[in-house]
Amino acid sequence: MDMKGESRIEAPRAKVWDALNDPEVLKASIAGCEELEKTSDNTFTAKVRAKVGPVSARFTGEVTLKDIDPPNGYTIQGEGKGGAAGFAKGGADVRLEEDGDATILSYEVNATVGGKLAQIGSRLINSTARKMADDFFAKFKEKVEGAGGNAEA
Repeated sequence: MDMKGESRIEAPRAKVWDALNDPEVLKASIAGCEELEKTSDNTFTAKVRAKVGPVSARFTGEVTLKDIDPPNGYTIQGEGKGGAAGFAKGGADVRLEEDGDATILSYEVNATVGGKLAQIGSRLINSTARKMADDFFAKFKEKVEGAGGNAEA
């Protein structure tokens, strides 16, 4: 599954970059996230409860940040296991571009799933993944813009 998108965030790029590296902001932005812990400068562990069609599970996994280029972007790679529900693994290239006083956050995701999740069908998986991405970026944008707006600009 491949997916692209972008979001315009009314905040300076440095502030968006800081938020992309803040476990509390990320945890609050991920639907169903029960735990998100930074285990090193570029590694996080997470527990997320998710439902895809009829399959509901708690996924545990690790996320690693690579190709880190502050404040321009990074690559996220991760894998999560949901027991009998199966697994998901993949990556995303995240880029930040200044747009006046705002920031354009763009992303390109590729992911694969296995186990029961793979049996659900690509259309349902893709629509669920799109909804999860849209929800994440809406919450992330709200957190960043709500945390002082452009006051730091």
